[in-house]
Amino acid sequence: MKNPFDLTGQVALITGSSRGIGRSIAEIMASMGAKVVVSSRKADACEEVASAIRKSGGDAHVIPCNIGRKEEVELLHRKTIEKYGKLDALVCNAAVNPYYGPLGGISDDQFDKIMATNIKSNLWLANLAVPGMAERGGGTVTIISSIGGIRGSAILGAYGISKAADFALARALAVEWGPKNVRVNCIAPGLVKTDFAKALWEDEANLKRRLVTTPLRRIGEPEDIGGIAAFLAAPAGAFITGQVIVADGGVTIGS
Repeated sequence: MKNPFDLTGQVALITGSSRGIGRSIAEIMASMGAKVVVSSRKADACEEVASAIRKSGGDAHVIPCNIGRKEEVELLHRKTIEKYGKLDALVCNAAVNPYYGPLGGISDDQFDKIMATNIKSNLWLANLAVPGMAERGGGTVTIISSIGGIRGSAILGAYGISKAADFALARALAVEWGPKNVRVNCIAPGLVKTDFAKALWEDEANLKRRLVTTPLRRIGEPEDIGGIAAFLAAPAGAFITGQVIVADGGVTIGS
């Protein structure tokens, strides 16, 4: 029987993969046999990740990109195809949150940046990548969302709105492209120990409250999410599409 977790032969593009969850996804997918494109705004940070993957016997290539700029997104996709000839698995991990506070205080520019980067860029990438996947018989798109899209927040409202929209985006794309065997899903992590979420887990009082209401009594680590993304791209996930997989240690059901 073929290993249902084997990614050998796949080409995977992971945005925001120079650190945190994105880096874990790239490393785990490479360890499972995929050729990975490591991408974020800074080439040197990406190269550090790619070099580590190569030293471990994997295949990794760096293509820097600011996903908020359409011309850079188009170049990212084109260079991926030029390098590897195809794209089998797209992981939209990069996101921003330039505002921390109530919705009544957010500026139009801040709101627009969150929506453009966290939603529109994912659509740009999908519209570039999915037609080629369909032509080759299938592929996967995985959007790294957040439980912020499920729960309300007095300080992360705009971010939560963008992450809820990602759920709807994944469902719409899954319905549209399912007949061509392209699967589209979301992962909704809870609090994960990354630089992006540092303001939340470094706050001792906030962390204590979170742990008390989390059944597993811990926050997440990047590899907790990386394995799920790899699973969704693998044959093991072949009958899953249009879903939101919550990975939060149980916090959304524990309290």
